[in-house]
Amino acid sequence: MNEGMQFLSEILQNFGFSETWAGVSAQIIVLFLLLVILLSIELVIKKIAVNVTGKIRNRFNPTSFFFDALSPDMIRSVAQLFTPFVLLTIIPLAFPEKTGLIIFALRLSMVYIIAVILRFITFIMEAIFDFYSRKEEFRDRPLRGLLQTGQTIVLIIGIIIIISIFIGEKPIHVFTGIGASAAVLMLVFQDSILGVVSGIQLSANDMLRVGDWITVPSYGADGTVLEVSLNTVKVQNFDKTITTLPPYALIKDSFHNWRGMFESGGRRVKRSINIDMTSVQFCTPEMLDRFSKIDLLKDYMKEKEEDITHYNTSHNIDQTIPINGRQQTNLGVFRHYLTNYLHTIPGVKTDFLCMVRQLQPTEVGIPLELYFFSADTNWLVYEALQADVFDHLLAAIDTFELRVFQTPTGTDINKLGSQINKA
Repeated sequence: MNEGMQFLSEILQNFGFSETWAGVSAQIIVLFLLLVILLSIELVIKKIAVNVTGKIRNRFNPTSFFFDALSPDMIRSVAQLFTPFVLLTIIPLAFPEKTGLIIFALRLSMVYIIAVILRFITFIMEAIFDFYSRKEEFRDRPLRGLLQTGQTIVLIIGIIIIISIFIGEKPIHVFTGIGASAAVLMLVFQDSILGVVSGIQLSANDMLRVGDWITVPSYGADGTVLEVSLNTVKVQNFDKTITTLPPYALIKDSFHNWRGMFESGGRRVKRSINIDMTSVQFCTPEMLDRFSKIDLLKDYMKEKEEDITHYNTSHNIDQTIPINGRQQTNLGVFRHYLTNYLHTIPGVKTDFLCMVRQLQPTEVGIPLELYFFSADTNWLVYEALQADVFDHLLAAIDTFELRVFQTPTGTDINKLGSQINKA
């Protein structure tokens, strides 16, 4: 090889090159030819390896992790190690004299090896990600964020090693120098660092999964999680718009995750109507007789009347005045009617809390709240159920001689007040 180099150098000198430039040019030409030969051999190796592994994948089970790792891209990545390893072996033998060009070529070969190894590791990590993403128990986990975190760490380590090769220092020295400028790096890569930490916390504590319905009021997000990555959480809102927010926002601020509601199998209904307080009254004998004919109140009215009669009799209550002793009210009977009615609806999950209660009276009446759970968490079914319940409530309230409080509409209140004063 040295004789060939010398012969090529003499030829270049005959073409007018100086002795120094002729020697350098001869080295470049030899390195170039060597590189072309090795790359040609590498292409042949890649083709053979891809064909062989393809036949193996077709013959055996292609869904296992081993065959995910034997993808064509993975095989090509491994085959790319052939050229730099051969160069590292041949160059010191072919060029005993360590010139600047030869040292650069050796370092470049080492850097190429590191780059190929980094690519190989990322392929392995992606194969692991693809393998576990197909499993049902991991399908809704934020695995992509963990994948990007791992790839980022590998990339940082690779960059440190490459820099150390180029400057001729040990990687630990480079790492120490980077540590000295850690404050600047943290400022530049603040979002990525926070994203890594937040992604790990979200995954470790099972706080967020792909497919969860979340509500983040501070970011206007209210919808389904489409993707959880290193720097962003992508949410498709119910109006089909997309909201992206940083993962650390879910750690720093509070957010609602509705997964527990779906897993429980019950979706809460918590709505109220305002009862006009002037319509609340003691039940007259005619009202009690009419209420006793309602199927859902027959047993209740009988038991309640027996209990009240026994109490008033045993305490010698003067029942000529309704306010004395114990009496039923139309609002109380209506509450029991609604409670029994909710237990008869197939769509109501009766093994969960189910009740009808009064809230604090206000200037717009007495809020009568229905608190129960739908047995179907589907949004359409849920809305239809509570609409049916309140349709029935509004239609039935007149039977109990109650009125719903409703602010008058279509009337100028100030004008109405002045007319009343004149009258």
